[in-house]
Amino acid sequence: MERELTLEVVRVTEWAAMAAARWMGRGDNVAADRAAVDAMRAMLDTVDMAGTVVIGEGERDEAPMLYRGEKVGSGRGRAVDVAVDPIDGTDLVARGLPNALSILAVAPRGGLLRAPDVYMEKLAAGPAAAGRVHLDRPVEDNLAAVADALGKPVGEVTVAVLERPRHADLVSRLRKAGARIRLISDGDVAAAVATAQAGTGIDLLVGTGGAPEGVLAAVALACLGGDFQARLRPADEAQRTRVTEAGLAHDGRLLAIADLVPGDDAIFAATGITGGDWLRGVRFSGEGTYTHSVVMRRRTGTVRYVEALHHPERKRPQGS
Repeated sequence: MERELTLEVVRVTEWAAMAAARWMGRGDNVAADRAAVDAMRAMLDTVDMAGTVVIGEGERDEAPMLYRGEKVGSGRGRAVDVAVDPIDGTDLVARGLPNALSILAVAPRGGLLRAPDVYMEKLAAGPAAAGRVHLDRPVEDNLAAVADALGKPVGEVTVAVLERPRHADLVSRLRKAGARIRLISDGDVAAAVATAQAGTGIDLLVGTGGAPEGVLAAVALACLGGDFQARLRPADEAQRTRVTEAGLAHDGRLLAIADLVPGDDAIFAATGITGGDWLRGVRFSGEGTYTHSVVMRRRTGTVRYVEALHHPERKRPQGS
């Protein structure tokens, strides 16, 4: 992929994050999501690429834009697959809570698993523990492996888990093993990527969440040299049908990064909407609007943090 694309895609997440941030704490997750989707879709058309949405807001009859199969970009440039999450953590924005992100991933055509909207069992760890953990091992064993890789006792390892009833036994086992636990209400992409970011305080992510978010997390961890393993866990017949229609098997096979992000190149971009462990949120001031973003590329391993001051009244989606 063209090198210039790495900086172009971060403009897209910045624009979506600024639109969503105006709805922070206002209790309307639908309006926040709509604002982010509209902004992201408009800015995507300024990017020189021939993109196809493979992970988006749903099927065409469910979403007016950013639906799976939609063509995005100017149509010029390389053919790419696009995965979007205009807001990872919609309820976080609506409630004014931390760690909401706007996310976009791009890869050459065929470079992203076209994951349906079903449950996915996940395990994420940073570079130090890559290759030393495995989804099929007891969580206690993975906890010990991460502690050993990081050179600290189990009691100092922090594990992120979505706060859901289905994770009650998992949380109980982690507590019994002596781990520190970060229960998160939403936004497991941010938590998964945080395992590979020094200073976030999160060392491991385990549990079951959405499959589309799993692919986005896998792209970021592929860029960072971390580990991500997953298994599709359709919860009912409707979800099993989605898996079949996506051309995938729901036989419980393990999915590694190589399955989720085939090929040797991909780009991941994210902009903070509400401030969090990893990225600062959008800030409005008399000078303009501040954003904090990251953009990374798998092929080179380059990670760029982008701090920007915007003047949205001067900016339109047709150019910045």
